Amino acid sequence: MITVTNVSLNFSGQTLFKDVDLKFTSGNCYGIIGANGAGKSTFLRILSGELEPTTGSVSIKPGIRMSVLKQDHFEFDEYTVLDTVIMGNRRLYDVMKEKEAIYMKEDFSDEDGMRAADLEAEFAEMNGWEADSDVSKLIQGLGLSNDILYSQMSSLTAKEKVKVLLAQALFGNPGIILLDEPTNHLDVKAIAWLEDFLMEYEGTVIVVSHDRHFLNTVCTSIVDVDYGKIKMYVGNYEFWYESSQMIQKMVRDQNKKNEEKIDRKS
Repeated sequence: MITVTNVSLNFSGQTLFKDVDLKFTSGNCYGIIGANGAGKSTFLRILSGELEPTTGSVSIKPGIRMSVLKQDHFEFDEYTVLDTVIMGNRRLYDVMKEKEAIYMKEDFSDEDGMRAADLEAEFAEMNGWEADSDVSKLIQGLGLSNDILYSQMSSLTAKEKVKVLLAQALFGNPGIILLDEPTNHLDVKAIAWLEDFLMEYEGTVIVVSHDRHFLNTVCTSIVDVDYGKIKMYVGNYEFWYESSQMIQKMVRDQNKKNEEKIDRKS
């Protein structure tokens, strides 16, 4: 799904990470971990195409739609909750709105009819007729009431907005989902629902999170951003943690042996 080739990033002469070569495949959930300031969210922005790397490239399989959890909670204030979630599939939203505009015309021409027919076919192909019910399932799964679907985003609380934007990122069965701290401000029930959703999801999920239990539950691989390097390990968070502790112990033991050899020689 996503291939990262020889990626590096420099900020003001400092190297954040370099020589990154990774492959993210469908059916897997990748947890990006690392210390604060290591570059986890920055790496996610490179994967999304929002940020250009200093060297290297990120390629995505043609025809695959990527969805990203938006961080600006005011971006959709002028829209309803329903429209905001459907915008998770921007093409579907645009088709829906163009279709509506044509049908509202008083002087409906033959050309309008042909265009409407094309839009209807594309709309149906993207499961547009199920869009409203799909939005409803996501909203309710995250613990919100169906009553808010036609409310303006500007009228929602901060916690409600977080859930709507998460629903937007999950909407419409994208091939790739990028999530930056998705469990922030979520209650226990909503987190459990999200875990179930991601475990059943067949595409590629890449998630930055500090929630160890969440990572342990949903991840099939861990991507560690550390000391200017980004490495991938197969297994969930617990498996990575135990492996890294074992490696650190081996390094400490080896260093101790080396010091003892030096002491004996001196």
